[in-house]
Amino acid sequence: MSKGKLIVLEGIDGSGKSAQYRRLCARMEKQKIDYNHIVFPRYDKDSSALVRMYLSGQFGSHPGDVNPYAASTFYAVDRFASYREDWGKIYENGGLILSDRYTTSNAVHQGSKLPAEELPEFFAWLYDLEYNKMGLPKPDMVIYLDVDVETSLSRMARRQQNTNTKADIHEQDVEYLQRCLLTARKAADYYGWIRIDYLKDGVERDVDEKNQEIFDIILRELRNK
Repeated sequence: MSKGKLIVLEGIDGSGKSAQYRRLCARMEKQKIDYNHIVFPRYDKDSSALVRMYLSGQFGSHPGDVNPYAASTFYAVDRFASYREDWGKIYENGGLILSDRYTTSNAVHQGSKLPAEELPEFFAWLYDLEYNKMGLPKPDMVIYLDVDVETSLSRMARRQQNTNTKADIHEQDVEYLQRCLLTARKAADYYGWIRIDYLKDGVERDVDEKNQEIFDIILRELRNK
């Protein structure tokens, strides 16, 4: 039996990614498309312990206090455990996996700690670490939600107010988020991600309009299976 499909939704904090992911899952279920959903990091699992320690500031109060290669391994271990525990057999048996974040997030968030000239080497190292050395499957498609920093910050502030949560060390650092945005666009070009713009004719696009575009892209990919 051929392997399944792995489709990833990616975006910086406050890009509207989680809202789009929820809408996609609802549409999959409404149209009775058989799929499995995964979200990274898995904060409720033991495998994310180092991720939680890192984000809560136990290794330093700024993202740059942990170098991108070390921090990337924290997240990679959680993905490896998830693959072995949750969805690996489903994928190997031809199932569709829809993922909110993946190795792609390491490229964005950890790559942002490096100067631009070092990014190609880091992107190549990351690809080799997770897909070759650790044996995780490569995505068939990555859909990247683009956004500007101002919109990102506004959405994060609203989310924190609505959920009564505190920003982690990534979300607290505006300069870091700006670097993430620039790095994400470089990663999208390097890896060949599909980019979904947040503006249309200078105006922020409607959430449902973007969701329709994303869903149509996924349907075309599924027809190519």
